[in-house]
Amino acid sequence: MRKTLGEAKRPLHYMAVPPSLFATVAGRLAESGCAENGRLVVEKPFGHDRASARELDRVLSKFFPEESIFRIDHYLGKEPVQNIVYTRFANPMFEPIWNRDYVRSIQITMAENFGVQDRGSFYDATGAMRDVLQNHMLQVLANLTMNPPTGEDHEASRDQKVDLLKAVRPLDAAHVVRGQYAGYRAVHGVRPDSEVETYVAVKLEIDTWRWAGVPIYIRAGKELPVTAAEIIVEFKRPPRETFGEIVPSGSSHLRMRISPDVSIGLGLRVKTPGEHMVGHDVELILTERAADNRPPYQRLLGDAIHGIGDLFTRQDLVDAQWRIVEGVLDNATPIYPYHPGSWGPDEAEELIGGDGPWLNPKPAEQAT
Repeated sequence: MRKTLGEAKRPLHYMAVPPSLFATVAGRLAESGCAENGRLVVEKPFGHDRASARELDRVLSKFFPEESIFRIDHYLGKEPVQNIVYTRFANPMFEPIWNRDYVRSIQITMAENFGVQDRGSFYDATGAMRDVLQNHMLQVLANLTMNPPTGEDHEASRDQKVDLLKAVRPLDAAHVVRGQYAGYRAVHGVRPDSEVETYVAVKLEIDTWRWAGVPIYIRAGKELPVTAAEIIVEFKRPPRETFGEIVPSGSSHLRMRISPDVSIGLGLRVKTPGEHMVGHDVELILTERAADNRPPYQRLLGDAIHGIGDLFTRQDLVDAQWRIVEGVLDNATPIYPYHPGSWGPDEAEELIGGDGPWLNPKPAEQAT
């Protein structure tokens, strides 16, 4: 490889290899001289827990400086995920109400209507917590709740994400519900007595002035009724219902649908025609379009080639993510069964309690 590179400057090495080989490949690149002025793209997972993530960083940083390491998470390359940040900061009407004074709660759902399929061995060593919550879902949360980036430096956005995730309280058992769909243990590669979760729901809190006291609920799972990812920001009702109605708590909201289609909707209450001052809930669709077909890797690898790190995960961000979940990894909470095609175990409804109910995404053809 060194011979083939010839006089090439700043080569970019993409390690799409098992995590167990990361250290070996990085070391061989260094021994051959390929690491000199080189850069490294590393596929997730970035460790199996906080300690192993730190060890991985220690090994890689022996051969490559932090600014030359690009930790790739394809979810960050999705157009709708980037659109969260753009919508927030490009529209001045949102910032005044994007805080604890006006937001009642936040829900983030990532649902899949299929099981682990042929990934039994991988999934049984990973689970929903490590597979999507610790990375994808916490990245979405950071985009949704971080402060505006300051300045034009490429690091500005990642700095704000790190600050936000460092302010998230670490999870404890009281704020986690894990589930496993019926039939999971019969999948090839899965242990017959597996306690690995195929569903997880958590309640998070952010200890900042902007978000103190706002409950944040995230759930992700397989064999749920639909395949969709969606955010619901639920706003507080007025301190007094002027027309004396009993109004559902979720009648005022902003909905951001990330996949499989893309839409942004604003939940409002409008008057029902007639003599009485009564109303009903509607959703104003602000934008709606098919999903962007540009593969996330096309965007991300292009950025890496040009040395743009905005959409890649920095080590301090990885550490902040593991800090949030490390206390509830590896069967720290009970595993509850649920039926395929349901919205997970009943215990998830108990978790959300009076802040609920969970607002379930609709199938793509019914999303509007």
